[in-house]
Amino acid sequence: MKLRLLVNRLNKRVTIRRQIWRDNSMGAREQDWEDYVTVWAGVEPLRGQEFFVAQRSEADVTTRIRIRYRADVDRSMMVRFDGVEFEIMYIIHPEFNKRELQLMCRERQ
Repeated sequence: MKLRLLVNRLNKRVTIRRQIWRDNSMGAREQDWEDYVTVWAGVEPLRGQEFFVAQRSEADVTTRIRIRYRADVDRSMMVRFDGVEFEIMYIIHPEFNKRELQLMCRERQ
């Protein structure tokens, strides 16, 4: 039953991006981002009590992005959804059951 509820919430496509380094025309290394994987997700702007609790623990957390469990996602990555990029502030692994990850994010400016 719990897995079915998770699947019903994952109704948006998001792209997880990872940081890479490239040599530019001058031979210097530059930071860039590349698409790593596109997954189904639930994108939930935080509101009310949730938002204030998140603000206390991390000043700019504004959005929770739920995805199916993946061992290869970490805080150095970012998420793109509907033209907006989100920096991953921290990752919650509910119940450590390898079913879901909650990416607590802030919008990149």
